[in-house]
Amino acid sequence: MSDSDQKRTSSSSARTGSPGAKVWWVQWIVKPISVLAGLGLAGLLGGFLIIGVGLAVAYPNLPEVSGLSDYRPKIPMRVYSADQVLIGEFGEEKRDFLPIAEIPKRMREAVLAIEDARFYRHGGVDYVGVLRAGLANFGESRSQGASTITMQVARNFYLPTEKTFTRKIYEILLALKIESLLSKDQILELYMNHIYLGQRAYGFSAACSTYFNKPIKDITIAEAAMLAGLPKAPSAYNPVRNPKRATIRQQYIIDRMLENGFITAEQRDEAKAEQLQYRTKAPIPIHAEYAAETARMLMHDQYGEDAYTRGLNVYTSINMTEQTAAYKALRRGLLDFDRRQAWRGPEAYIDLPVDPQQVDVRVAEALEEHPDSEDLKAAVVLQVEPRKMVIAMQSGEQITIGPEGLKAIGNALSDKANPKQQIRRGSVVRVNKDTQGNWYVLQMPEVQGAFVSLDPRTGLIRAMVGGFDFGRNKFNHVTQAWRQPGSSFKPFIYSAALEKGFTPATVVNDAPLFFDAGTTGGQAWEPKNYDGKFDGPMPLRRGLAKSKNMISIRVLRSIGAKYAQDWITHFGFEADKHPAYLTMALGAGSVTPLQMANGYAVFANGGYRVNPMLALKVTDNRGHVLAQYRPAALDESMRSIDARNAFIMSSLLQEVTRSGTAAKAQATLKRPDLYGKTGTTNDSMDAWFAGYTARSVSVVWIGHDQPRKLGDKETGGGLALPVWIEFMGTALRNVPVEEPLPPEGVVNIGGEWFYEEYTSGTGVKELGPDSPSESSSAPEPSSDDEKRGILDMFGGKSPSER
Repeated sequence: MSDSDQKRTSSSSARTGSPGAKVWWVQWIVKPISVLAGLGLAGLLGGFLIIGVGLAVAYPNLPEVSGLSDYRPKIPMRVYSADQVLIGEFGEEKRDFLPIAEIPKRMREAVLAIEDARFYRHGGVDYVGVLRAGLANFGESRSQGASTITMQVARNFYLPTEKTFTRKIYEILLALKIESLLSKDQILELYMNHIYLGQRAYGFSAACSTYFNKPIKDITIAEAAMLAGLPKAPSAYNPVRNPKRATIRQQYIIDRMLENGFITAEQRDEAKAEQLQYRTKAPIPIHAEYAAETARMLMHDQYGEDAYTRGLNVYTSINMTEQTAAYKALRRGLLDFDRRQAWRGPEAYIDLPVDPQQVDVRVAEALEEHPDSEDLKAAVVLQVEPRKMVIAMQSGEQITIGPEGLKAIGNALSDKANPKQQIRRGSVVRVNKDTQGNWYVLQMPEVQGAFVSLDPRTGLIRAMVGGFDFGRNKFNHVTQAWRQPGSSFKPFIYSAALEKGFTPATVVNDAPLFFDAGTTGGQAWEPKNYDGKFDGPMPLRRGLAKSKNMISIRVLRSIGAKYAQDWITHFGFEADKHPAYLTMALGAGSVTPLQMANGYAVFANGGYRVNPMLALKVTDNRGHVLAQYRPAALDESMRSIDARNAFIMSSLLQEVTRSGTAAKAQATLKRPDLYGKTGTTNDSMDAWFAGYTARSVSVVWIGHDQPRKLGDKETGGGLALPVWIEFMGTALRNVPVEEPLPPEGVVNIGGEWFYEEYTSGTGVKELGPDSPSESSSAPEPSSDDEKRGILDMFGGKSPSER
């Protein structure tokens, strides 16, 4: 800092160091208005007086800013996978805090040169800058900001991100309040340690390490100028991703440093000629955000707000190989589904300036609000023709997309297109590149999904993907989405039936059922099979493999809905989420994907209940162990259902993947030790597949946040199953085939498994034909609530699902 600036600093510090030295509104409102009036802007005086009165009224209601004077860096919580990969970092401040005296002079001057050259000469609001920006905005299409460093501190610490006139007023007021509390050096120290600079770096010290792999004390003028260009738009001016645009800004900042007397002409020339060396190894994207966020919530429940400040290290059970496979499989499944949907229209529209020289910066700034989603790149349309369009990327690259890349948009380039769907100059769209390097337009999926995988022997969660893109939707569908499970819930009803004497060979009639209005307490209910067909009597094994609804309803009616409701609690389900109606046979209750994985784990491990577990160990910042979980070996105290029940259910679910609705599983993966069940709820609103092997239980769910039809032909077998198969292709690599051994107490007769007490002459051989009354109505429900419930569970509609 120059001597003159240091003098200005000390005088400013003295001026602002005594909050009561002057009445704030005299100095910061009346004085500026007087100056403007003295400049001959009398026409504006009335307006400024009105604003001044508004400011005076609002000022006492501002948030308390005294905490800024005791600003202390907090050590963040870090979350790791089981293989020691950092998957998340949480804390109020994720930065290397440095006192202002330890931030090199050249770094401070580079920031001042571009962000606020008059920082040490104004009182928080640069009225000269405001006037200059206003005139510039009046005469040009490109907007110019007038936020001082103090105003940026106010915005970053206290205000939301949306750009509104009200926020600007509060920004000004808070800046004035901050200036009355802190010295200039304190304000600059806050700014330079708090600002986000891209690539997970907060503050200039962390950014210097991130971009140049060196401590900030060794930074050069050229490097300082490059970093100083980042606050405006960290992604747009990222020197690693957008070197051309970043260099143009860096060169401009170097010139500004000379203009403000911070460097000499010789230093400017040297800085402009310097070839910068960047850290070449860019961070590898880690797609375990939902797991990391779940760990964060667990730690917050345990340690409260201290979890974000005491340097906790949380080691989870996530396996990054499986996590990455789950992320890619679910993402591919959701994108494949969305490609079958109609074009919905651009994400947004922006006004592009007429001056071509201003277009690049406007595009870069606009795309800051539309970040890339992995390989779905955001772009702004610059030019459209009937069979092609030209787009601009965040990197500044311009790409022409021809007819082959425009198949997804239909007639959106036409002048006669629906205004909401039309693509025109200024449209924000998504593009991707195929394996041949050709660009094509697509859209961000509206559909959501969830994937969770755990070890059934321990409950350790190995993969968790709670949605398509954590950056756009942080709602974790694995743990928070309560949805109807559809036919994927049928195995738990069949399991209950085994305890009532049913066997895989029990014959049940797949014939129509009808429940009259008097029985249901509302509308008549005539459930259907997914395909609308009825195949007559068949064994339970075939009924489950083909997901026959009529068979499931008849089984539940035979064993009793209340008994089944009690039985499902053995798998961890909540009874009150599954009312004891016949619709429970079709999965009309509510579950989360994690609950489903936990329930299927009971079948997979031979009948034991294990609790899902994510956090294995927690240490403090010095490595001292605060908590540790060691999985216990399965023992009889953990038994939830008979080992025979689990074995026979696995046999039935193996048939589903061999010859039933999930036959694609064994056909694709070429192994027999696969077990699972598809599910598609009423009106195809939810698609499920829950499946397992001896070492892995994985559940896939696909649907909309606000339930609506996925499509008449969309099923769990067509949507969710391919995701599961793709994941298992990775999870089962080099894993030998492992099928369960028959437990004591089961016998095989004629190729079918039975409890030894339910063989010939015992147990339920078949359900007899419906009596005349039963063919036209169900058994009388026990209460008016149950009557209403049969129809209410499906909104009065007839369930037909698979």
